[in-house]
Amino acid sequence: MTTAHAKGSVGSTLPKSAGRGDYAADRALQVVLASLEDSKAEDIVTIDIVGKSALGDYMVVASGRSNRHVAAICDHLLTDLKDEGFGSARVEGLEAGDWVLIDTGDIIVHVFRPEIREFYNIERMWAAPDMEESMLH
Repeated sequence: MTTAHAKGSVGSTLPKSAGRGDYAADRALQVVLASLEDSKAEDIVTIDIVGKSALGDYMVVASGRSNRHVAAICDHLLTDLKDEGFGSARVEGLEAGDWVLIDTGDIIVHVFRPEIREFYNIERMWAAPDMEESMLH
């Protein structure tokens, strides 16, 4: 399931599987989405990966307008996660600011510059099984 998020509507945009019993993952997702919106991240998409991957429960993909914006979004997110008690996440790519991956354990966050995001198109890769499944029914 892929869910796009409208600015300012974090509380009502959790995927349908939110609330399925994993309170920590759902709470972490709320913190991630609120932080991304607060940092003015663009095109925020949440993908429920439960049952698709052992990597975590959700993948969140967002864009920043420039390398600097991507780095600022990620710095803010890391601070918010720590402040909310989610410890220290693993981070890759922060120095370059083209594509930053933040792994909290339950949530995997990718923040891209738009042209890098378009090139890799990871949302499509993860959403593809849902699309095929819906075509069969």
